[in-house]
Amino acid sequence: MNTKFDDPHIAVMMAGSTLRKVKSRSWKKQRHFRLLEDGLTIWYKSRWAGRGHSTFSVTEVEAVREGHQSEVLLSIAEEFPASHCFTLVFHGRQGNLDLVADSPEEARAWVQGVRKLIHKAQTMDEKERLDQWVFDWFQKADKNKDGKMNFKEVKTLLKMMNVEMNEEHALHLFTMADKSESGSLEIEEFVLFYKMLTQRDEVWKVFQDYSGDGEKLMLEELESFLKIEQHEGEQSGRRAKELIGRYEPSETAIKQEAMSLDGFQMYLCSQEGSIFRPELLELQQDMSRPLSHYFISSSHNTYLLEDQLRGHSSVEAYIQALKRGCRCVELDCWDGHDGEPIVYHGHTLTTKILFKDIISTVKEYAFKASDFPVILSLENHCSVEQQTVMARYLRQILGDALLVCPLGGHDLQHLPPPQELKSKILLKAKKIGGLESCPDDTLTDEVSDDEELANGDADSPSTEDPPAEKKTDKKSKLSRELSDLVVYCKSVHFHGFDHARSHAKFYEMSSFSESKARRLAKEAGADFVQYNMRQLSRVYPGGLRTDSSNYNPQDMWNVGCQIVALNFQTAGLEMDLNDGLFRQNGGCGYVLKPDFMRDATSRFNPEKPEEHQGYKPLRLAVQVISGQQLPKVNQKEGSIVDPLVRVEVYGVPKDQAREETPHIQNNGFNPVWNKTLNFVIHTPELALVRFVVEDYDKASRNDFIGQFTLPFKCMQTGFRHIHLLSKDGTAIPPSSLFVNISISAYT
Repeated sequence: MNTKFDDPHIAVMMAGSTLRKVKSRSWKKQRHFRLLEDGLTIWYKSRWAGRGHSTFSVTEVEAVREGHQSEVLLSIAEEFPASHCFTLVFHGRQGNLDLVADSPEEARAWVQGVRKLIHKAQTMDEKERLDQWVFDWFQKADKNKDGKMNFKEVKTLLKMMNVEMNEEHALHLFTMADKSESGSLEIEEFVLFYKMLTQRDEVWKVFQDYSGDGEKLMLEELESFLKIEQHEGEQSGRRAKELIGRYEPSETAIKQEAMSLDGFQMYLCSQEGSIFRPELLELQQDMSRPLSHYFISSSHNTYLLEDQLRGHSSVEAYIQALKRGCRCVELDCWDGHDGEPIVYHGHTLTTKILFKDIISTVKEYAFKASDFPVILSLENHCSVEQQTVMARYLRQILGDALLVCPLGGHDLQHLPPPQELKSKILLKAKKIGGLESCPDDTLTDEVSDDEELANGDADSPSTEDPPAEKKTDKKSKLSRELSDLVVYCKSVHFHGFDHARSHAKFYEMSSFSESKARRLAKEAGADFVQYNMRQLSRVYPGGLRTDSSNYNPQDMWNVGCQIVALNFQTAGLEMDLNDGLFRQNGGCGYVLKPDFMRDATSRFNPEKPEEHQGYKPLRLAVQVISGQQLPKVNQKEGSIVDPLVRVEVYGVPKDQAREETPHIQNNGFNPVWNKTLNFVIHTPELALVRFVVEDYDKASRNDFIGQFTLPFKCMQTGFRHIHLLSKDGTAIPPSSLFVNISISAYT
């Protein structure tokens, strides 16, 4: 990254600083940190550990917090002043790095320096990004740091890059790039070597099919490619001009209104050439429907960073979930010492957090990723006294953001829309009476929203027995102050669909364990869909999932359940599906359900999709052409991946399917499959498609390499790149798949 190294803050980082790395009140160790010459990598080591060191890239850092802005730094606030402290927050699920500098000036240099570098990394265009990538490889491979690379270093580099290549071919490319005939490559020559190495024959073939002279695509040739292959229709002419202006690096070509192979490849690798329709990434859905007409990104046991029995509870878990666009977080509330309510996983060894600290965190982070409403799902095990304390904190800390009465001018027949609840926080809990009435001051009821018990799924193991008085006293009082804060999300027991049709109020909502929700979906799918048009329902993982594993949310979305709560802290297929569904619509955490899940006359049943009125099945063909620069899974010297691609479809039961390519031996750099996988999609509006790349292993389970998941309706057809994500859901550039997607009517 050609950063201005005359910047004083970055100069401090490059010179290096001794900073204290803090993990807890008792673990504070000095480490030497410095920014490497690439202007991107931060290197650090302990002063004692011989040659051992660690590095991370600025691109992995999401934000820098100044002062005591993490639990760890708050715990040592008396020892180190805020002006010396800062926190690096990473993308994905990686833990924070809490650091203390020797002086305020040094802390400020690191805070400002890292922020500048993050900004620089985010604003690089495709070409700069590629140059940076090449420069990084050069730095890694130039072992003796003489600014040149001999053939031996090049061979080591190919292994590092996941390339299996015979020596003869490698030497041939090396010699062609060595223009100065010096027996080694300088950076400019290395760029040429890299270009020859990464030349994409499969892209060149597509280019050749439309180029008259094999050198460039004239405007009308590019237009016909866009019309025929990319299905751009009437706008192809206008788009061809735009794309040349945006991606063509050669001034000469631009003057001729033409696109070179370089420009063509750059377009195909860009956001516009990606599989996700760019306009659907923006906030573009109708946000004026009742809340019950949306899927809502929701987290279960939000306070946990790990498992359910001994895991660490942390306000950081709330920050991570809210920043990912989660719009419903859970608080498991219990009586604490000194009259202070606490949040933790009851009757287990998970650590405890103060209720008021979580509410302060929610206040600060609720609307950073999205303006749309956040629901606080309260699982309340507190005495009346501590419930009243909770109510006081909610009012004091959240202030006007807390919704405490129905919206003026809104009819009391339907839930209000997200649009009208922007920047509002709603409470989901038990309530005395309803919106219409004001009964007596106290109500004897089961205060606890204790999920497993409430729904007859007694599958909640814990590491200790509940105290005797808890067992006998299932009935306890509800605090009027807390009850009054519940407006549109009153927790009630579910008494069946018939009862709900005749008696339920629109603001009443029930929670279902995954097993109960799955059973209802199978036995009464159409009724469940109807029920979810008018009322909210929340689904949560069964109590046996003490490892914080997740269930497949698709089964619940198929019947229109809105609040499908997952353990956000656990990476894997289920969170990939959640991220995939909520990637659209500006990542705002709300996705409008298909019209047949909002129309009261519809009798859609996911078990029998062919019976619904607008049934129009589609055929999906995915030609998996090639892969680019897949990451190594095994860091062992000389190990190279054997990649295969699996395409998985999730949707109504009839749509669940998976097909895979054969594996390619020893090539993670530019494997070519050219294999077409076919699917029939019965309910396109609900289907999600997941592309997974794995390292084939005949002796044990394949290793995960990368994945990308998106709604079927958000796919662009034609030649597309799929930019892969890590297990954690973070980008791993420049790893990608090149595919050709076609969708047609199924007859």
